[in-house]
Amino acid sequence: MDKVFFDAYNNCDLEKQALIYSDNIEFFHDKGGLMTSKKEIIEGTKRNICGKVTRELIDGSLEVYPINNYGAVQIGYHKFYNNQEPNTESIPSKFITMWHNDNGDWKMAKVISLH
Repeated sequence: MDKVFFDAYNNCDLEKQALIYSDNIEFFHDKGGLMTSKKEIIEGTKRNICGKVTRELIDGSLEVYPINNYGAVQIGYHKFYNNQEPNTESIPSKFITMWHNDNGDWKMAKVISLH
């Protein structure tokens, strides 16, 4: 699901991203704070990310653990590249994602993004 979501992220497929985010999303960003509006997250992605930023998973960093009667927790490192600032170094940052499995339908329920 990480690949499915970030392929949509990197290709500005906002509809696909919206389908993957839970309606009750909690997005914790160490610099931006907490966002709980899926609509605002998608609008922010459209405004600040589309055509400007791409994400790359750090090979070998992804860990996924099942959570009984809920889904899974995913922990890893990734880098973001801003084509508006091509000479800026991209430093790996940690992320944690709680995935909720509702009868085979995986939704991103909680995200913690650390830089």
